[in-house]
Amino acid sequence: MAYSGIGGQAVMEGVMMKNEDLYAVAVRKPDQTIVVEKKEYKSFCRIEALRKLPIVRGVINFVDSLVLGMGTLTFSASFFEEEEEDASPKKEKAAMGLTVAFSMVLAIAIFMVLPYYMSLLLGRFIPWETVVILLEGLLRLLIFILYIVLISRMEDIQRVFMYHGAEHKCINCIEHGMDLTVENVRISSKEHKRCGTSFLFFVIIVSIIATLFIRVDSRILRLVIRLLIIPLVAGLSYEFIRLAGRTENPVVNILSKPGLWMQALTTREPDDAMIEVGIASVDAVFDWRSYVAGLRGEQQGGPA
Repeated sequence: MAYSGIGGQAVMEGVMMKNEDLYAVAVRKPDQTIVVEKKEYKSFCRIEALRKLPIVRGVINFVDSLVLGMGTLTFSASFFEEEEEDASPKKEKAAMGLTVAFSMVLAIAIFMVLPYYMSLLLGRFIPWETVVILLEGLLRLLIFILYIVLISRMEDIQRVFMYHGAEHKCINCIEHGMDLTVENVRISSKEHKRCGTSFLFFVIIVSIIATLFIRVDSRILRLVIRLLIIPLVAGLSYEFIRLAGRTENPVVNILSKPGLWMQALTTREPDDAMIEVGIASVDAVFDWRSYVAGLRGEQQGGPA
């Protein structure tokens, strides 16, 4: 497998693919036609040196992914709204900002604060602090899995997970040197080492390791420190996912396995119509033909 540099996400009845500063959203409309919107995305951080700085770039990329993800989801949902209200660009951006902020606060409350206070209750019966911290991490992981399992029961989410599978299969197809056709995508894997699910899984694992070193008496201070290290945890997790997507090192592959297993919860096998949408999204932002030709040239030991 070779590194292509493209990534994406599933949206409502569609797929978003991003390549450097360009992204495209392909959506299958109710009339079964495919609409593709291609735009340039500018990071909220305009300092290029920071966007390339290890760990810091992970935090920036995480925020950018949230903002872009919310925007593309809103775009895809607009084709399925019964009544579309007029809204000015300023109002849309303000609403998007509030949505992203609320999502981050809610995620922190559910996956960080709730397990912490649950572990405090368990701490009344368990005298060993290390065991309590590990239980806190286990609770965090269980809540994360339970959340995914519960939302996956929704019909719309099941279809999003199928498009998620289409996104992965399209990327795997070209990164394994195959032409981007429905037939080749269909036989490609629906798991990918650079997936956001793997990233979130490693955020939980790295946070467990990090909290083992937080030993202060004040409960409030312990919680504050846990919240303050979230950017560091996200940055470290991003660096591992980034490395995993660029190497076939056996050790890295083994460490990537749990994240790939987690993707069994967030990806489903897509149908051919969904694969066509994924292909349309890739076509809009990535010259996969030149990329695949280059891979074949390298495999043959000469220029493409």
